[in-house]
Amino acid sequence: MTAASASTPVNLFGLDRTELRARFAEAGEKPFRADQIMQWIYRRGQGDFDGMTNISKDLRGKLAERFEIRTPELLAEQVSQDGTRKWVLRLDGGNAIETVYIPEEGRATLCISSQVGCAMDCSFCSTAQQGLNRNMTTAEIIAQVWFAARTLGGDFQNERVISNIVFMGMGEPLANYGAVLPAIRILLDDFGFGMSKRRVTVSTSGLVPFMDRLRGDVDTALAVSLHAPNDALRNELVPINRKYNIEELMAACRRYVEGKDRKTHIVYEYVMLDGVNDSPALARDLAKLLGNMPAKVNLIPFNPFPGSDYTRSKPEAIRAFGEVLRAKRIITTTRKTRGDDIDAACGQLVGRVQSKQKNRLRDIPVRLG
Repeated sequence: MTAASASTPVNLFGLDRTELRARFAEAGEKPFRADQIMQWIYRRGQGDFDGMTNISKDLRGKLAERFEIRTPELLAEQVSQDGTRKWVLRLDGGNAIETVYIPEEGRATLCISSQVGCAMDCSFCSTAQQGLNRNMTTAEIIAQVWFAARTLGGDFQNERVISNIVFMGMGEPLANYGAVLPAIRILLDDFGFGMSKRRVTVSTSGLVPFMDRLRGDVDTALAVSLHAPNDALRNELVPINRKYNIEELMAACRRYVEGKDRKTHIVYEYVMLDGVNDSPALARDLAKLLGNMPAKVNLIPFNPFPGSDYTRSKPEAIRAFGEVLRAKRIITTTRKTRGDDIDAACGQLVGRVQSKQKNRLRDIPVRLG
């Protein structure tokens, strides 16, 4: 609670417990006050300082002067017949991102964004074709979760309406590591959202140095956007592979699970593209690549979007691909297609709502480790 913070209110969504305690200590407040504030925001869903009834009136006044609890503005919403809900949220500077809620039997997943657009330039991804505008702040990342829980009517701790969080929305999470790491800590913190480490998943296209950093900094589930079992094809589909090839990527994956619980595995995402990466021969190559690693493969039917040259693999091709992997005792699931009656592909709806000139991997120097 410094003089600088008093002139520019700080969004509390951007402060993990360590940072919030430090701010309170500077103001002469005891650390447990910071814990109380976090509980009000994340466990009780309180967005108004006046509603924090076990906090003194004087402290509430100081909080209101120095901090804010600011959520993004809803620009658009689509609701699918299967219950999937997609929101376009406005951020500072006129930017917008997508957040998607996917209810299933026994679980409900919130897919959150970490960047406004994406620079990774994956050829099959709608968001990547829009390029990158900017990184999101920790506050903007966490605000998505709070917004969704409030919108869905959850109480944040007893009757959770969101059971799982996946960093699989717009952006490459590990390319915005400085903001994503404290966001993960808030999600896992008992005074934050209090989520299990196995219910928070970070997806990456393969930023090897940051995979190693993530392993050392926080314990969370990891998903790798693989999409091809060899360098030639992956270079075409996932251009970051030209910097960190499959050999380097798989070595990082082995390091990530080394020494962890035997139940720990990495999910390998594999989008199914008709006639491109869906042959039985490539399935055999993928099985050989994963070998004896603790792995789960998630086959993802491609979501078409305007301007794409790809089409979704035929159901029989997806089944045959999965059968090859299962025969090699690799846990394999096929993601159910969701939201086909709305703008299903990630980034498609926000692209319709708003479009800006953005950067792509091929247009900017790669400084990712």
